[in-house]
Amino acid sequence: MSRIVKVEDLHKTYVLGTVKVPALRGLSFEVNKGEFVSITGPSGCGKSTLMHLIGCLDHPSSGAVYLEETNVSKLNDNQLAEIRNKKIGFVFQTFNLLPRLSAFENVELPLIYGYFSVKEMRERSMAMLEKVGLAHRAEHRPPELSGGERQRVAIARALVIDPSIILADEPTGNLDSKSSEEIMAIFQKLNGEGATIIMVTHEHDIANCTKRNIHLKDGQVLSDQPVKQVCLPSGGS
Repeated sequence: MSRIVKVEDLHKTYVLGTVKVPALRGLSFEVNKGEFVSITGPSGCGKSTLMHLIGCLDHPSSGAVYLEETNVSKLNDNQLAEIRNKKIGFVFQTFNLLPRLSAFENVELPLIYGYFSVKEMRERSMAMLEKVGLAHRAEHRPPELSGGERQRVAIARALVIDPSIILADEPTGNLDSKSSEEIMAIFQKLNGEGATIIMVTHEHDIANCTKRNIHLKDGQVLSDQPVKQVCLPSGGS
């Protein structure tokens, strides 16, 4: 397998006044193309900080993050923005949809920053809504959708740029159990089609739906091992 992500001796320390707060303390691991990895650990262990660094949303204090062999830790803010727009699909706990735009328009939004014709933008956006089973809700705005449907829109938006990697930060955190199962079934299907996914979760049953688990504690990797028996959610698209 080819490597997508390499995290090398990663440190991140926040300075709050005169106090230094270490969030990450020397993490190292790799993620290969086509893997489905969950990152777990107690609150404050560094999960979200790690995702921000892999997602090119922040710079480490030291160490490096490589995305497809590019050391993104050395890039400036404009270069990081370009990487985010072209290579990373984000899925957040709070969906981050624009309430005044339709589901279709929310999915289409990332393409506005690329070099796509109007026809191609429309075709790609609708194809992604179809992939998550929501084409029939394309004209509905987020307030008219359930939580599970909003997260499907968010997944479609993440997919529309054809990213190298999908980063999901607590994607089921605001959902009921049935909707969570449906969302995990979608992620498993995407992974089965070749998508590389890294997912932060505090839920043990959600982590068991991935194929590999990296458990953090106090900003370090406590364990990194395959999920012994991957669960298969009963939901689906």
